[in-house]
Amino acid sequence: MSKISIRFFNDREVRAVWDETDNKWWFSVVDIVAILSESEDARNYWYVLKNRLKKANSEVLTNCKGLKLTAPDGKKHLTDTLDSEGITLLAKQFPGNKAMKFLDWFTYSDNTIDGQSKKKAYTFWDSNLIAGTEVGSIKALQKIHAYIFGGLYDFAGQIRTKNISKGGFTFAPCQYFNISLPTIERMPETTFDEIVDKYVEMNVAHPFMEGNGRSTRIWLDLIFRRSLKKCVDWSKINKNDYLNAMIESHADSTKIKQLLQGALTNKIHDREIFMKGIDYSYYYESND
Repeated sequence: MSKISIRFFNDREVRAVWDETDNKWWFSVVDIVAILSESEDARNYWYVLKNRLKKANSEVLTNCKGLKLTAPDGKKHLTDTLDSEGITLLAKQFPGNKAMKFLDWFTYSDNTIDGQSKKKAYTFWDSNLIAGTEVGSIKALQKIHAYIFGGLYDFAGQIRTKNISKGGFTFAPCQYFNISLPTIERMPETTFDEIVDKYVEMNVAHPFMEGNGRSTRIWLDLIFRRSLKKCVDWSKINKNDYLNAMIESHADSTKIKQLLQGALTNKIHDREIFMKGIDYSYYYESND
């Protein structure tokens, strides 16, 4: 059970774990019941529903199995899980537009560019793509971008040649990249403040047409791992808090430094921390 995933539906977590034996994902039933039932006590709701399904000999429970998933308290607990087919059958127990919307999301989300690039981002853990000496370089950032978006965008790994803006903010003009990007690359990376300052400047530069945030967060983590022997547990950083702090960081980096400092962990060799980081990174970019 080495692969862990957290999906997000309308800002609600859906935990999942990959079973190497069965070669498929298993999803937390309680998480999905919480979404579809909108119950304040999803565990009890599932307990009652499960008993009703048992009495009806429902095929929903045919492949239900208990697997250990990490709970909000940070501990692993045995949790009822279902595979994709089981989740589809379960969702049909909840009539209405919300169940249909959930099934649309559950069935098709992995076929989007985000879904495909996210799968590639998961495998970055095992890629050994970036050597330690080049972690904070522009070349390293380009390699990350090319790795997760290769085959999906024709500009994967390529520095943009057009100016872009987002939410009324215009990112650094591309005509000055020959000066600004090498300047950012030379910024020191020995302390926490130096590393975050470099990250903020790279965010302002936004060197790619798309996929800047997802690539740069991996880049930031690699710098933290090398220089401080720490990484970010992104699951500890609220989406709106992060987005607002990054917007503010253009003028004042205090808030983003506070968020990142509070989420640092020394679990740099923990695969689950990395996988959760990818999930949250993509969640930050979603419109849910």
